[in-house]
Amino acid sequence: MNKTTIATIIYVLGILIGAFFLKVWGAETSFIKTISIFVWTIIFLIALFYFDKNEKK
Repeated sequence: MNKTTIATIIYVLGILIGAFFLKVWGAETSFIKTISIFVWTIIFLIALFYFDKNEKK
């Protein structure tokens, strides 16, 4: 598997853990939970950019 696929699988697992165990999409979501998912998405996008940049070399 290439690095982009692995990063995508890790991202999806992180979102699912946030959804089921941290109840991010529950009715009583705190600001910290919302920001944590936002930061997780930013890290994922940075990783995709980095892997794509290194893959072209």
